[in-house]
Amino acid sequence: MDLYDVTIVGGGPAGLYSAFYSGMRDLKTKIIEFHPQLGGKVNIFLEKMLWDVGGQQPIQGEVFLKNLVQQAMTFNPTVCLNSKVKWIEKKNNFFIITTESGEKHYSKAVIIAIGGGIFQPIKLEIDGAEKYEMTNLHYTINGMERFRGKELLISGGGNAAIDWAVELLPIAKKITVIYRSDELKAHESQVNKLKDHGVDILLNTEIQKLHANTQKTAIESVDIVQNGEIQTITMDDILICHGYNREVSLEFEEGIAPKRNESQLFESIGQCKTTTPGIFAVGDIVSYDDKVYLLVGTFNDAVLAVNSVKKYIEPEADSYAMVSSHNEKFREKNQELLAEIYR
Repeated sequence: MDLYDVTIVGGGPAGLYSAFYSGMRDLKTKIIEFHPQLGGKVNIFLEKMLWDVGGQQPIQGEVFLKNLVQQAMTFNPTVCLNSKVKWIEKKNNFFIITTESGEKHYSKAVIIAIGGGIFQPIKLEIDGAEKYEMTNLHYTINGMERFRGKELLISGGGNAAIDWAVELLPIAKKITVIYRSDELKAHESQVNKLKDHGVDILLNTEIQKLHANTQKTAIESVDIVQNGEIQTITMDDILICHGYNREVSLEFEEGIAPKRNESQLFESIGQCKTTTPGIFAVGDIVSYDDKVYLLVGTFNDAVLAVNSVKKYIEPEADSYAMVSSHNEKFREKNQELLAEIYR
């Protein structure tokens, strides 16, 4: 049996920073991630610019993710991809974590970092829509250049839809936004940018029917319904931003299931400890007073949880790690970096 000090369930920003910080605390660490790659929801907006990372100039999501993963690997944690955790139980003084494939992992402590769960985009509920997902029907954007000079229809009124519309303003030839309600839910400043650029925003509007091109390989036009009236519009591509379905299928042995609130978030009793000793939660899946649902809050959660893990395993340990500028673990790395800077 290969016993780890801490196993992190989830490889998004919360899990990745937890892995880095646990290395600073000399904890033998494993990450278990459902997807085939690390990064969590950051993989959805690789080309977006992030402005809310402390001490960091605006940075593209893809670059931020690369840096985050590289930092997480500093102390060589074990990483298991394509592994969906289904069941956690406790035997003696350690936890047994079982994946969907039946593989078992053993750990003294567990950090749950699954975000809001496993996210899958809400698909367009029109018969036959799925066959256009390989051509011009999109649920996320993996490369903005493909929309250069194109006419784009975006369906959705939340932050994801409006943020993409703003990002694509200098690239797309024309953008039309439709939303089923009578008021957009996105940040007002972003909405105003679209209005200032003359973007057509059609409220109380939904897609009713798709019309294929003559080759039946892509969507050529759509019927939309606005306040009961139908009109047909043409476009080159469609981006659907109707939100995500969340799957939080993680289950626990009777008697060790941490308490959750009405939103199925794990409740912290302080320092990202759940109500079950040895199980901790970080990022979007944990709830507590004054919780900040931003990256800065995620990183703070990771530090709190890892320090709690260290004290749980070693009650006599220091409450927190030595700051990185003085931490012995970085002495050699600092010398290498300084040599590179001043050579």
